[in-house]
Amino acid sequence: MNTPLIIALDFARKLEVFKFLEHFQGEKLFLKVGMELFYQEGPAIIYELKEKEHRIFLDLKLHDIPNTVKSAMKGLARLGCDLVNVHAAGGKEMMMAALEGLEAGTISGNNRPACIAVTQLTSTSEEQMKKEQLIGVSLEESVLHYASLAKESGLEGVVCSTHEAAMIRKSVGGSFCIVTPGIRLIEDDIQDQKRVSTPEFARKNGATAIVVGRSITRSKEPFESYQTIKKQWEGVLV
Repeated sequence: MNTPLIIALDFARKLEVFKFLEHFQGEKLFLKVGMELFYQEGPAIIYELKEKEHRIFLDLKLHDIPNTVKSAMKGLARLGCDLVNVHAAGGKEMMMAALEGLEAGTISGNNRPACIAVTQLTSTSEEQMKKEQLIGVSLEESVLHYASLAKESGLEGVVCSTHEAAMIRKSVGGSFCIVTPGIRLIEDDIQDQKRVSTPEFARKNGATAIVVGRSITRSKEPFESYQTIKKQWEGVLV
């Protein structure tokens, strides 16, 4: 994935998206379309963003019985996204079914979307995981287990906090994709995230890609904030 900086389009409507993208004239970006935007605008928003040559991470976190996920991924594959995801908690059979659906739905001549698995959400604390999910091991053990399961299933990588990235990199290997959300600049409010970090921390801990939302989308100067974060992510002094 070439260590991309993925911008999370935390908007509800297409009008807001394209107003935001006016700050990035001429830039070919890697953009994350999540549930809020996709459920409001549907597949059309993907087609419009792809027409402008942006790469797309469609972040719908599928989690259902294997056959349903397979059928859903077959449909999503036709959209031409670059990256999609599932919840690792759905299990190995479900993750393998997701890949089968993507293979079946990818248009001939196109690359199959890469598929990664969510381990534990960055809004989840260890206390919350143990109390509400009734998982008795540590948060790190849970994340590592899900990462190993994703690799065994044939997925290209996982979504996890930067705080688990180094552990996964050491255990699972160098070619595995590790996408880390919850990225903030030091001066930013962490809001509803619990396990957050800076772009520099993510880079040093083995992340393959970072996802940045409000630090860019809610900035008064989105392009300048993007450039600052990009330089920190790439290890360029700012």
